[in-house]
Amino acid sequence: MPPDQHRDTPTRRRGAELEDAILRAAADELRESGYAGMTMDRVAHRAGTNKNAIYRRWPARAALGVAAYRHLIAGELQVPDTGTLRADALALLRAANATWSSPQGAVLRNLLAAAAEDPDLLTLLREQAGGNAMDAAWLTLLEHAVERGEAPQEAVHPRVASLPIMVLRGEYAVRGLPEVPDEVVVEIVDEVFLPLVRGRAVST
Repeated sequence: MPPDQHRDTPTRRRGAELEDAILRAAADELRESGYAGMTMDRVAHRAGTNKNAIYRRWPARAALGVAAYRHLIAGELQVPDTGTLRADALALLRAANATWSSPQGAVLRNLLAAAAEDPDLLTLLREQAGGNAMDAAWLTLLEHAVERGEAPQEAVHPRVASLPIMVLRGEYAVRGLPEVPDEVVVEIVDEVFLPLVRGRAVST
């Protein structure tokens, strides 16, 4: 069989092997063509399968796009435990900044831009694209600070935990930066996050 004909012939795979092939193909499409260019047909062709195999697992393009992004970033998030709140916060925010300025971050920014006109995609991004895990990481970071006596218990709050990432995301979204300078990351921690954490005991 000619090589190019063989590439167009779906390969018989099942279960996790097939799902991994589909997600890798979708991630490649997102990197190369963006969400707007990622179609079920193109993903199926790249994965060497058929559209029905994709639709059985991800009934909509938005679901596949978010799943592919999660596949890209799987295992990347780690909660730092340096011994101080400031160092932990800097490490976690710098890790987020490095991710968002990477090819994976470019995929996420493309998905967020597309979500402005796709409510289903926006909902899935909020629920599944690492936001909950990131918030949980910041809450864990704050809990460690409370245990060390660096922060009041009142600081362990979802709004406090989500603030550094929201400010960092704003730097990308509003200013259109390809990468946020490290001095800005330090300012977010020193001028916004830490004063908020320390002031919670007074304001509640």
